[in-house]
Amino acid sequence: MANSTGNSVLEDFLSLIYPRYCRGCYGSLVKGEEYICSQCLLEMPRSYYHLHRENPFYQRLRGRLPVSRVMTLYKFVKESRVQHILHALKYKQQPELGEFLGRVYGKDLAEADFMDQFDLVVPVPLHITRRRIRGYNQSETFGRGLADILAISCDDTTMQRLSASDTQTRKSRLSRWANVSQIFSVVKPERVEGKRVLLVDDVVTTGATLEACGVSLLEAGCAELSMACIAATQ
Repeated sequence: MANSTGNSVLEDFLSLIYPRYCRGCYGSLVKGEEYICSQCLLEMPRSYYHLHRENPFYQRLRGRLPVSRVMTLYKFVKESRVQHILHALKYKQQPELGEFLGRVYGKDLAEADFMDQFDLVVPVPLHITRRRIRGYNQSETFGRGLADILAISCDDTTMQRLSASDTQTRKSRLSRWANVSQIFSVVKPERVEGKRVLLVDDVVTTGATLEACGVSLLEAGCAELSMACIAATQ
């Protein structure tokens, strides 16, 4: 906790005196670099789950609901550069970072011939109160970057979070599912009916939130469900 607090203070200090710093390692950015330096982009642990259908993330959800593809950009490690960028995205008013990460992963998917695999990107929604406080939905920013590269739409109005759930930190898988199972609703089913939907979120642990959203999308008539996140825990 102390180390995490120290990193946050350092990040705040750097953003005041030198806005062009890497959100992963806190080093300075050079010309042509955006948000994350080239070294971090090269060294942060990619999952490459889009290249392996039977990946650990997919296996985590298999049997819980029918999913076509389950993918993440990075593997999540505590006190790592991946955690630093996720913290900046969620708590440091940096929605552009989410779009940047979406474009990074979108290019990976495009290079792997995923350009025609999805019809619509749907972000996991934030409750209206939390969104008002944060100012944006971090999952939507990631989704917009993905959608931009994949040349499809990102729709943050299709699903709604009916209540603000408790934090998922330190909850068991069963507790996480109980915490979110009844709080998502597809308010515009006509937008997902018959569509191949790519559901996106920032980070996944047990997958309870994605599962709850996925159930709602399938019940609303989506033809095929896939998922993509910035990072997943091991």
